[in-house]
This record gives sequence, structure tokens and C-alpha cells, in this order.
Amino acid sequence: MYKQCLEKLAAPPPIGPSLPMASVARPKLKTAFKKARVIAPLHTAGPVAITQDGTRLVTCVGEEALLTDLTAEQEICRFSGDTESITALCITPDSTHLLLFTSSLSLRVYEIPSSTIPLSKSVHPIRVVPRAHDAPVHVCKADPTSTYLASGSADGVVKVWNILRGYVTHVFKGHGGVVSALAFNYPFDPSSVARERKMQLITGSVDTRIRIFDLSAAAVRTGAGLKPEAVLEGHVSVPRGLDVSPDGKWLVSGGRDSVVLVWDISSREVSGTRKSKNDKGKNKYVGFAPVLSQTIPVLERVEAVGLLRPDEDLAGTTSGPNKLRLYTAGEKGVVRIWDAREGTVLFTLGQEQQSLGEGQEEQRQIVDAIYIPFTSTIASIHADQNILFHSLTTQSLSRQLIGFNDEIIDATFLSPNLPLQPNPSRTKLTDTHIALATNSSLIRVYSTASMDARLLSGHSEIVLCLDHGASGRALASGSKDHSARIWAPSHHNDPDGEPTSSPASDWGCVALCEGHAESVGAIAMSRKACEAGLEGDAGLRFMFTGSQDRTIKMWDLSGVPLSYAGPGTEVVKCKSFTTHKAHEKDINSLDVAPNDRMLVSGSQDRTAKVWAVDYLVTGGAARGELRLLGTCKGHKRGVWCVRFGRTERVLATGSGDKSVKLWNLDDFTCVKTFEGHTNSVLRVDFLNAGMQIVSAASDGLVKLWNVREEECVATMDNHEDKVWALAVSTDESTIVSGAADSVVTFWQDCTEEQEVEKETKRAELALKEQDFQNYLHLHDYRSAIQLALGMQQPGRLLALFKALPASSAGDAKAQSITGHATVDEVLRTLPGVDLARLLRYVRDWNANARTSTVAQRVLHAVVKLRPADEVLSAFSAEGALGALSANVFPVEADAHGGSRRENGGATALKEWIDALIPYTERHLARMERLLQDSYVVDYMLSEMDDGMFEVGDDDAYGDEGGVDVPMQVDSLVDVAA
Repeated sequence: MYKQCLEKLAAPPPIGPSLPMASVARPKLKTAFKKARVIAPLHTAGPVAITQDGTRLVTCVGEEALLTDLTAEQEICRFSGDTESITALCITPDSTHLLLFTSSLSLRVYEIPSSTIPLSKSVHPIRVVPRAHDAPVHVCKADPTSTYLASGSADGVVKVWNILRGYVTHVFKGHGGVVSALAFNYPFDPSSVARERKMQLITGSVDTRIRIFDLSAAAVRTGAGLKPEAVLEGHVSVPRGLDVSPDGKWLVSGGRDSVVLVWDISSREVSGTRKSKNDKGKNKYVGFAPVLSQTIPVLERVEAVGLLRPDEDLAGTTSGPNKLRLYTAGEKGVVRIWDAREGTVLFTLGQEQQSLGEGQEEQRQIVDAIYIPFTSTIASIHADQNILFHSLTTQSLSRQLIGFNDEIIDATFLSPNLPLQPNPSRTKLTDTHIALATNSSLIRVYSTASMDARLLSGHSEIVLCLDHGASGRALASGSKDHSARIWAPSHHNDPDGEPTSSPASDWGCVALCEGHAESVGAIAMSRKACEAGLEGDAGLRFMFTGSQDRTIKMWDLSGVPLSYAGPGTEVVKCKSFTTHKAHEKDINSLDVAPNDRMLVSGSQDRTAKVWAVDYLVTGGAARGELRLLGTCKGHKRGVWCVRFGRTERVLATGSGDKSVKLWNLDDFTCVKTFEGHTNSVLRVDFLNAGMQIVSAASDGLVKLWNVREEECVATMDNHEDKVWALAVSTDESTIVSGAADSVVTFWQDCTEEQEVEKETKRAELALKEQDFQNYLHLHDYRSAIQLALGMQQPGRLLALFKALPASSAGDAKAQSITGHATVDEVLRTLPGVDLARLLRYVRDWNANARTSTVAQRVLHAVVKLRPADEVLSAFSAEGALGALSANVFPVEADAHGGSRRENGGATALKEWIDALIPYTERHLARMERLLQDSYVVDYMLSEMDDGMFEVGDDDAYGDEGGVDVPMQVDSLVDVAA
């Protein structure tokens, strides 16, 4: 019927404009997609740590710590938690250990894997201190030698731990509240190598005081280490950041009193006299007296402060040993670089947002900043779980990692690198980015090749829908703030004179559409760009928006630029061509036909309406209008998504009634219905010139449908919640799905790879089958048995063992157990893993009366030829190999419909024996009954011959004149079998 419908649709339609028919051969159907990449939550809440070389990042996801390789941009492993949130963590400077504290007051020490290969299992701690403190720990710091760990708790206690041995070396009390900052001072002076190096611990607490403690062994022996060497008073609020210069001379402290203090902690003063133990005279005593050198007003609450290397190469500045430069980060969401001696700002990293609301300002503030000297980078951690990497060399944002996306609502591919004017000789870079609308007012723009992402701010409420126009060079968004915005990337000319896009951070709003009375929940841009727009260049034509106010608006985009000039760009106020009250309930979805002549709208009123689009440009002025062509009725619930076919005159709709329907655009009747989802279908789209449909639903599944057979050919499962977002790349090789579980999955077409793999396996199997037949012909039973075990073909093994008695000579049969002496030798010397696999096949054969004879014969041979210890070791070897190979243990379904793998070792041996005994007892009882019945047959035969053949007791089972009862028993066994 569908074929006849398409043939009918090939003729000019009586109503409305037509869509172009496909003029090329239909592509091959896609049957398989693999999970190529996943964008999962990276950082939900809690502290963050980065290795000193800047290659590895540790973040908190729920109650677990996550290790990410920033070079390969992939997750390495997860560190198992104790079901409590992480309050503080740090990495040792040598990047070998991770130390973290949780809300349960425990200290957990982990070894960081040195391999870059992702681990499937969580890393467990090498040491756990159950109650390290009596109050939660909010700050911890490892010393430069990676030997000691300092931790400060909420009850004002600071402890110093030996990391490798796990014991406390120092306990410092007397802080007037929560310990808010820690820093080690362990200076290294090459000119004084012979002199003993002194380690100090510097602490800050909510009593606004900074204390310096001596950690040297001499201080511990005399008891002086329990009291601070110096107490620095200068802050009037909580100090949040402490740092010491490498030479140990300068200390900087920053707090929420909006000032940064620079202290000279190398100052000494004569404070009295004391007696030496070896000298009865009096010597001058040189005391420790830090001096406040500089006070810098920062004019914002400081959450992090640190010193830069004296030789740090900063653009536009000079470096040297006398340079003292520091960085600050805080409530305004930017990182500032200061000249500490002059107290002036050298430059600012990041953009300070001036027009954000109070709640958004709190989200954008920086809660911590980490200096990475190896890469000349400062990483800022923001309250909205985003991590920004700022390059000190280029003074720009080099990378941004989005920690948590919340619910993914919509997604669309973008191609900002495409030239504004078509150039066939130049390679087109398509689908290089993907935009995501989440449960936020900020739009996420990810690179499809890396973890780098950017945030687009402009909407004041949650963004609900996205669409792209001009082949992906423009982005449109609709929001709960009753408006729609057009976004465009910045462009500049490359050496070849072609325009290219700047990084995604340079995307900006170029147009604003206001006029709806309710949230804008659906948006669709024109599919074609103007060949000669009003300004002479290719540009946008029009756009449609659908709202909860049940109206559709058509907007004029002819004056909207396709490039963003910078922060000072004037936003174009778009005008509405027309407004139509389209539906009786909320409008959920809109789509424009590939030729820009039709519009379809889907609504909660369970209908989809098709509209004719009239768009004309006359005399430099554009005008547009909508005309209703027809209504598609048939869904039992609201329509969540509508899509036009790209080559055929068909329409697909996804509904809350769990079905996808295909509609004829001639008479607006339903052509096909696809059922298979267990919940509402939220997104649909076409593939392969309309031959296939992809759908996403609230059941967390993405399904691929064959239109002609009306069947599901593939199901993609990687989500645990509603799949709201679905996007198909231009070449249809990638499908992106985003769900309410904050996971975005890239599905890559692997149909050809799968076919090649199947063909390769088929060819290998054919060769192995031929080898198996050759081995049997040559009576090379060892090779035949091992090959059948390797191919995992128990049927061939069964046929081999069944044919042995019939093909063996009488003498060989009498002297062997299985029927052939060579086979007995093979079973006696079979390797452990192969023996365990053979015994599992025997267990399966023994469960069937037809194959139980062969199973008992092989089992008898194994028991006679192999000791029990070898059988146990065979199952143990199988279990060890099963940890490395997924093909060793057969996968069976469990009681819940999942999969399980058979055990190894003694447990597997016990399970195997327990499975053999019941069936063996049943076969034995059956044989005994047959033997008893054979005597009845003997008696009946003797009575039937009327005494013609006298059978005595001595020759009753002989070959002369009597009945060969054993032969009858064998025959009866075969018949019963």
C-alpha cells in the first residue's frame, strides 16, 4: 500500500505545493548504530583538583570522584565512595595519590592509575581512616614533597597526616572556628643546600586570623610546634585563599573582605636572649616576625588567590626574579592578574556579566581557582559546575568544561565553519558543533570532536527549543521568557580569503523576536538561504514560532546578519509577518518543508496541521502569509513532534499514544503506524530519503524503523530517562540523543562495519568447517575436537563422538572407552579451558534422552582418565580466563531478564555436578526399567515358539539357539531414545 501511495504522490498534488521527488537511487538501509561518544555529567558539586602537569582532572559526580584525562578527553576511572558526599579532596604534587574527606568524617586514600586506558571497575581506597576528624573537613592540602597531608575541620582543628603510613604527626588547635584555608611553606634555596630546610604550615580560619606553625622535628621535641610561630591579623572577614612564593619569602592572603594582603614572612627581629645548651653564656635570639607589605583592594569577595611563577610569560608584561604577580577570583566570575608590588590589575580573564539576575550572578561566581604552571593556565571552578581554563599566554579562554547539563530538552547540529558563499572547490566543514537546550537559560554549544563547550547567555528564562538555519550557520532559540533569539558566530577571513568562524565563545545574539504572550515552545527556520537577500548577500528568509498562547507567528529575518561582530553588536528587532491561532492547546512542534513552501504544526490537541507558506520579496520588501491546507487526525494523545520527509511528500508525527504515524500529504490520511515504544514518542526524524524513521521516547530508547516493512530494525539504549532531544547529522551518519538524565549520546552508523565483520566471520567459519572435515577424514581427532571447541559448536562434537563406535574396529572399541583409543588420549591430555567447555557441553547433552548415551560415554572417559583435581583446575582456569574474555562463559538470562555469566572454580564444579546428577539418575532408572521389560519379552518369545527352541539356563544369553537379549536391550534403548 505504501508503494502505491508513493506512486500516487509522484503526480502533481491537487492541494498545495509539492516537494521535490528523489532523482537518485535509494541508499542502503541502515541496520546498526554504535555508541561513539557520550557527554555525561562531569562535575555535579564539591571540590575539584588538577594534576600539576594539567593532564588529569578529578571532579565529584554524586558521591564518587571522577578522574578525567584532559589530553585524550575521556573518563579514566571512578573512585568508589562511601555513599556520603565529598567535602574536600586534593592530589599529591607527584600525582600518585588522591586524598579525600567525606561527610562521614572519613579519610580515604587512593592510588591514581598511571595508565591512560579507561577502567571499567571503580578504584577502591588503599587506606581508610573511619573518623579522621570530629567535624566535617572543608579544606585539605598536600605538602610539596607528597609526604604529608594537612586537613582543617569545622571545629577549628588542623591535623597533619603521613600519607603513606596513615598516622597523625601534628595536631593544632585554637582556631576560632571553621578552618577556611591551608598552605605549606617549604622553600628551597640552592645556595643553602647544607642548611636544614624548615617546613611551615599556614592556616586561616573564620576568626580572620592567619597562623603559621613550625613542622620541624626540633619544634616537635621542644613542644613549641603546638603553638603558632606567628599570628597575622589584617583581614576583617574569612580568609579564603593562601599561597607562598617558591622562595618562601612572600605570603598572599585573600578573603571575603574584598582585599588581598601581601606579607613578607622572611623578616626576623631580635626579641631577647637565651642560653644555649652547650654555652653557659647568653646569645641573641632572632624571632620570626612577618611584616604586612602591601594591601590590595580587590572590590569583590575573594574565593581564591595565588602567586604566579616569577618567570611566567604573560602577554604584554615582562618577567623577572623581582616580579611579584598574583591572581584573584571571586564573586564576579572573572580571574584578575595583579602586580603585587604596584597593586594594579595587569589584565582580566573572562567576561564580567553586568546584566545577570541575582540568581544567575550567584551561579556564575567562582568558588575556586587552580594555577597550572606547567601549561601557564588558570582553571576557574564556578558555582554552576562549569570549569574554565584561561591561558595566561594568550589571555583568552582556551577550554571550557560543562560539569552538569541537567535535563537535555532539545539539540541541533551547527556548522559555523561553512563559508557564507558556497564554494564547491573548498571542503565544507559541516556539523562541527552541536547546540543543547537544557533546564537553564544558557545555551550549550559543544564541539562534536572534543569536550570543549561554550555558554550563550541572553535569555532570562529556560530555553525550550532550538533550530538551525542557513545550513547550520545560524541558531534560533525559543524560551519561557516569551521571546525567540537568533544567534550567529563571529567570522574573519583566513589566509585564503574565505570566512571562517571564531571559537564558539564568540557566538552572540543578532536578532530578537518578541510578541508572544506565553512561552515559546516550538521554533522552525526556513530551510533555504536567500540567494540574493535584501543586502545582496546570502541570508535568512523567515522563521516560525509556536507558543503556549496557541498561536503561530511568522517572522521576517531578511535583515538579520549571519555573523556576530562582537559585544557591541546591535540586536535586530524582528517584525512579524502574520499571527494565526492555530490550535486549541499548546503547540509542541513546528517544521518547515525542505522547499520552504509548507509548514506543519503539532499540538497537545492531538492534531497536526499542514499550512501553505506564501513568501514573496517584491521591491526590496518581503511579505509572508499562512494558509491552512489540512489537518491530520488520528492520534489518541497529544502530538509531541512533527517532521516532513526530505524527499517524499510524507509527514511523520510522534505522539503521547506511544506511536509514530506516517501521513499522506494529498488527503492527510494515515499511511502507516509504527508501534513499539512503551511510552510517549517525543521526537521523530527521517533517514535514507524517507526509507527509515528514527524515534525517541519517554522509555529512554531510540528506535530505528524500516518504513516499508513497518518494523523496528535497531534499538539504541543508553539513557535512563525521557529522551527529549534528537538530532541527525547532515550526512545521516550520526544520531545524537539527549535525555532528562543529563546524558548526550552520539550514535555512529556502523552498518557497513557490521556487515564486513559478519562476512569476515562467515569466511573464517567456512574455512574452519572445511578444516574440521579434513581432520575427520585424516582421523586427526585431536585437531578436530580442539577446533570444534574453539568454534563453540557442540553439535559437531556430538556428531563426532556419536560416530566413533560405529567407525571403530572391534579390538579398538574393546580397549577404549569412547570407542577410539586416539580420542581417549585426546580427552586425557585436553587443556584445562577446553576440558571445562567440553564438560559444560556434556551437561547439556545429558539433559536430553537422545544424546544422553554420548554424554555418559564422554563423562565416563573423563572420570576414568582424569583425576578430580584436574577437573577442578580446569574450571578454575576457565574462571580466570573469563575475567579477561567475554566469550569463555556462556551468557544466560537471569530471573529478571538480564544476563549472567557462569561461575568458575569450585563453585562452577559444584553447579556442574548438581546439574548432572538428576538427569543421570533418571537415565539409570529408565535403563533398569528397560532391562526388566526385556525379561518379559524373552518370556513371551519362549512361549510363542511353543517349545520349539529349548533355552537352558546356561545358554540363555548365548548365540546358539537362543535369543540375544543384550542386542534386544540395545535396540529397545535406541527405540526409547
